[in-house]
Amino acid sequence: MTTITACPACNTGNRVAGGDPHAAKCGRCGARLFTGAPIDVDDAGFAAHLKLSSTPVLVDIWAPWCGPCRTMAPIFEAAAKHIEPRVRFLKLNADETKAPAQLGVRGIPALILFHDGREIDRRAGLMSGEQLSAWLDQALASISTMESES
Repeated sequence: MTTITACPACNTGNRVAGGDPHAAKCGRCGARLFTGAPIDVDDAGFAAHLKLSSTPVLVDIWAPWCGPCRTMAPIFEAAAKHIEPRVRFLKLNADETKAPAQLGVRGIPALILFHDGREIDRRAGLMSGEQLSAWLDQALASISTMESES
């Protein structure tokens, strides 16, 4: 199955065919497409990933001064290591971007899951690794159900 994803370095769309996705590289800049780590994005990078990614995109909206955000960071990183490339993991600094306000984010850390550019679900506040995994499993199952019905 072929998927499309945005390059974490240059935001160019890339097709990823079968085989090991961790070996996939950007056709434009040569960067690895999947690193098993969240990608820090600005507004343009966030928009590119939403527009170009055929896989679900999970964004962590955070700020450096936020204690719960700092606690959530290693949990989010661990999830990215184990779940990517099934889900693209992004980090969006609320102090440096406009997207959180445009998305109506009222509290951080905020996790928002998107698929095909549309919001699927969101959670605010600190979550354990188990809670994050259970929430993602449930949300991904709902995406699979939506796709099979269409």
